[in-house]
Amino acid sequence: MRPIIGITTYVMPASWGVWRDLPTALVPQDYAAAVTLAGGRAVLLPPDDLDTDVLRVLDGLLFSGGPDISPELYGEQPGPHTVTHPERDAAELALLQAALDRDLPVLGVCRGMQLLVAAHGGTLHQHLPEVLGHERHRVAPAVYSEHEAVFTPGSRIAGLMGEDVTINCFHHQGVADPGKLTVTGRAEDGLPEAVEDPDRRFLLGVQWHPEVSRDLRLFGALVAAAARS
Repeated sequence: MRPIIGITTYVMPASWGVWRDLPTALVPQDYAAAVTLAGGRAVLLPPDDLDTDVLRVLDGLLFSGGPDISPELYGEQPGPHTVTHPERDAAELALLQAALDRDLPVLGVCRGMQLLVAAHGGTLHQHLPEVLGHERHRVAPAVYSEHEAVFTPGSRIAGLMGEDVTINCFHHQGVADPGKLTVTGRAEDGLPEAVEDPDRRFLLGVQWHPEVSRDLRLFGALVAAAARS
C-alpha cells in the first residue's frame, strides 16, 4: 500500500463554475501531485483543532505554504505587512506536536518550515525587505525567484539535493533564529533556506517550493520515510 501523506490546507474564498467566493479548504494541486508522483497517497487536511486523531491513519505529514504564521507564536506582535490565519496556526500546531510525539516523518514547505521553527522556539523576520534591503525572495506577485543555495555538507538536505542547488522562492518572511532546529541551507544572502533535526527520523523544513517542480528528491524522501513508519 502507498504511504498516506496528510497535507495541510487553508480556508480561502474560491470560485468555480457558478459558485463565487465560497469559503473553501484548499491547497495547490502541486502538493498532492508531488506526493503521488513520489509514490504516496495524498490526503488533504482542513484546519481542525479539536483533536489529532487523524494521525492514526497517516504515515507522514506535509505542512504546506500559505499566509504568515501568527507572530504571537514566537513572542511578537504582527507588523504592518503580516497577514495571519490563527485558526490554521492552532490546527497545525496541534498536528505538529502530536506528530513529533509519534516521530512521524514531517516535511515543512515555506510557511510549513516557519511553523516548524516557531514550534521549536525560534523566531522569524516579519518582512525581509526591512532586514535584507532587497526583495529578491519575493520579486513580484505569483512570481518565483531563483537562488543558488549553499547546504551544510553531511546534512540530510545536502544529501538529497546533490549537485543541483537551484531553489525557487516566494516569501516575504524568513527565519531569524531557528530555535532548537539546525540550519542546513542558506541563500546567497545568508538567509536560512533549510532546517532539520538530525536526531529525528525525518524532520525537514525548506523555505522554497519544491512542489512546483514535483521534486522527487524531497518528496521521495518523505514518502520513503513514511513507508518505514
